[in-house]
Amino acid sequence: MRILIVGGSGFLGTELVRQTVAAGWETAATSCSRPGSLPGVAWYELDLRVPERLDDVLAEVAPLVVVNATSGGSDWTVTADAAFHLVAAAAKRGCRLVHVSSDAVFSGARIHYDETCLPDPLTPYGAAKATAETAVRLLAPDAAIVRTSLIVGHGRSAHERMVHDLVAGARDGVLFTDDIRCPVHVDDLASAVCELAASDHAGTFHVAGADALSRHELGVLIGRHDGLDTSRLPTGRRADSFVPGALDVRLDSSVTQKRLRTRLRGAREFLGSV
Repeated sequence: MRILIVGGSGFLGTELVRQTVAAGWETAATSCSRPGSLPGVAWYELDLRVPERLDDVLAEVAPLVVVNATSGGSDWTVTADAAFHLVAAAAKRGCRLVHVSSDAVFSGARIHYDETCLPDPLTPYGAAKATAETAVRLLAPDAAIVRTSLIVGHGRSAHERMVHDLVAGARDGVLFTDDIRCPVHVDDLASAVCELAASDHAGTFHVAGADALSRHELGVLIGRHDGLDTSRLPTGRRADSFVPGALDVRLDSSVTQKRLRTRLRGAREFLGSV
């Protein structure tokens, strides 16, 4: 199968590239700020804010499947506008599309969210992700939207790096005790995305870990796994801070899990062994 991974040099994208190459898929991937380096892959430099370049890449690769694994943060031009152009271009060429979204599309008002829940974001990032989801639903109804949570694994995630820096005193900050998410291992998420890419499943899928943890609880698990002094991790409450966003968002992945071979482990499991 010929697949194009947009955002292939990012944290999730790198694992997607690794798994598709290992599976023998004909893999192409794009990079923007960080050049891609994994072998066995056709790499393309792509700034999604330049639609003409996107059309050129799609024409050259001619993929059967396109995975949007980009992370533009709260940059509306990347996370919302560029996602719209990507969806439209993929749909025009008849490509299967898997779009990676986020639990940031939810406000936390109901705490537990299954795949039927509609977005009600609080932050610019969440609003951009929700807008991109709308574009997918309207322009590519046969696509798969994958909502996920905090992604960790192999010491390469932003949260893992933050834990190390906080213990070392290399940065300021705290780990919130009231900010709850369902962390997922990057290997599990990438495997689930690959499964969906190879299927004809359409709609919204929740791919998150089995455990609901605060950012501080997750930090303690990471620190213990990595042999750090977790007593040095500073704590705080998001509710007492000026950091915007939802407090408690727990993605219910039970329906999606029944459709996947990939087992979505909880953080207590994948960080429980040294």
